[in-house]
Amino acid sequence: MIAMWLTNQTVRIVSLVSALVLMVPRLGMPQDQPPQHPAEISDRELIGPVNHAGQTEAPAKNPDRSFTLNWETREGRSYLIPAAEVLTYLFLLNQFNRHFTQPMEEYRTTGTTIRQNLTDSKWVLDNDQFSINQFLHPYGGSVYFGLARSAGLNFWESSLYSVAGSFLWEIGGERTPPSINDMITTPIGGAFLGEPLFRMANLLLESDDGRPGFWRELGAAIISPPTGFNRLLFGNRFDAVYPSHRPATFLRLAGGGTLTSSSNNVSSNVNQRGAVGELTLTYGLPGKEEYGYTRPFDYFDFHISAATANTLETITTRGLLAGRSYASGDTTRGIWGLFGSYDYISPQVFRVSSTALSLGTVWQSWLSDNLALQGTILGGAGYGAAGSIQRTEERDYHYGATPQALVALRLIYANRAMFDITGREYYVSDFLSPERNGQENILRAESSLTLRLFDRHGIALRYTVSQRDARYPNVEYRNQTVAAVSLMYVILGDSGFGAVEWR
Repeated sequence: MIAMWLTNQTVRIVSLVSALVLMVPRLGMPQDQPPQHPAEISDRELIGPVNHAGQTEAPAKNPDRSFTLNWETREGRSYLIPAAEVLTYLFLLNQFNRHFTQPMEEYRTTGTTIRQNLTDSKWVLDNDQFSINQFLHPYGGSVYFGLARSAGLNFWESSLYSVAGSFLWEIGGERTPPSINDMITTPIGGAFLGEPLFRMANLLLESDDGRPGFWRELGAAIISPPTGFNRLLFGNRFDAVYPSHRPATFLRLAGGGTLTSSSNNVSSNVNQRGAVGELTLTYGLPGKEEYGYTRPFDYFDFHISAATANTLETITTRGLLAGRSYASGDTTRGIWGLFGSYDYISPQVFRVSSTALSLGTVWQSWLSDNLALQGTILGGAGYGAAGSIQRTEERDYHYGATPQALVALRLIYANRAMFDITGREYYVSDFLSPERNGQENILRAESSLTLRLFDRHGIALRYTVSQRDARYPNVEYRNQTVAAVSLMYVILGDSGFGAVEWR
């Protein structure tokens, strides 16, 4: 299946971006409408309707109610169905690989190999390609996660299914020794990627005028295939839309041309001209009245970009796992707490990826009547990989514990103009790494100026620069820099530049 995924990677990313375009009208819902609280929904369902005399009537009996999902009361959720789906998915994946994926012998597992992997094998850091380990494995983990999530389970329960699915594959899906790195990137990265995909799919499905139509269903299935699969296969059982509680959002879809330059020991094969497209969705911006952060990823930021030079250039997600909101006077609202993140960044000549936990804050401050500043500051650590380095081994990248930091600022003027800048740093150390005394320090900065021309349409000038400083014993010193400037056409969501008004 891995071979098939690699072959269709371009189609997958184009389809995902196309589906996310459909979210633009969805984000046009009134942002100031108060959410419907779980307690209100539960009480109304449990108490029942009121008759003309003002007396409460007993709720209508529905023999199938316990088998219909209700997100607020959690009735109708299933632990057995996603377990069976994960096992079936693993079986079919193994059968496909043992007949069509080279080397096929690696996937022809038997009772003996399963027993050996479970009891006698030494866990290792595997040598799969960077894109397989750092993108396809987290995406596979998001499938396990999404099957459970769309069956009514919460974030933490669904994460356990991702862990179980990854473990079962390491033990019974391949003959090779089980992989330590896969048990980090697949279940944890899969959960941090799977929850935003699940939320975005349901945000697209959420409608004020009843059941979502065909195009919304199709778009949601492209964004989160497990969600679409369960909605299609089980009909009314899992067709309840996950309640967003109407978060404040920011959506930007952009596409255009780019010019790339490189320096300092960088390969001459860099594509200097090309096309680029990107999508950013921020969900749960602080400051929205009556919106709470009680569920993991009630705040998250999702970004994906694709380029003609290397198809998938970046995919980054970060979300609030646990935290609290705060206020400072009448000008500042924010949230702070523990964040989970998954990052994959590939600026043509080198790559970096990390699954991490960080502490930090997200806030918005009104600097004047028409000027707002939104910001994010995070610092933490995870397990990451970066490359490439010149060695004879199959794996051309370096694993290690990865301290990291992020600072993002967005200055918004009267819904007319926006300047934003994001800086990231990753230090892929030699701790928990097979490469002794090997280290990589990756810096990436992105900035853009966006001007709204009319309605939701605008134009943006973007500049990105990525720098890699790598040091290894007996390997030539590496200092690589890649920069790109892009001119892009922009489509915004109905919230414009996303400044939240609470004054």
